[in-house]
Amino acid sequence: MRARVQEIVFDCAEPAVLVRFWAAVLGGAPVDRSPDWSYVDPPGFVRLAFQKVPEGKTVKNRVHLDVEVADPEGAAEQVLPLGARRSGGLVTDEQGSFQVMLDPEENEFCFVTG
Repeated sequence: MRARVQEIVFDCAEPAVLVRFWAAVLGGAPVDRSPDWSYVDPPGFVRLAFQKVPEGKTVKNRVHLDVEVADPEGAAEQVLPLGARRSGGLVTDEQGSFQVMLDPEENEFCFVTG
């Protein structure tokens, strides 16, 4: 069998808030299909969808996005006003640098250099 990822879906409390955050980070126009479901089609990437669920996030995500940027520190500064937070400090090694971030609902993601 050969399959293709159609979209990545985030469970969340406020789909309209998260879709606007991720549209600002990755590009694309946020779409609110209903109060319980929003999505964005970032250029060159699979659709990100956000569905409302009653329970809150309680533990670290088992899957997260690594978002490639030229400057992880600069990217972090740009998303802080959008509701993101840093989780720890910038890590740099022989492979490059990364900054772990939390989106407005505390889903982990990383800004990474190639």
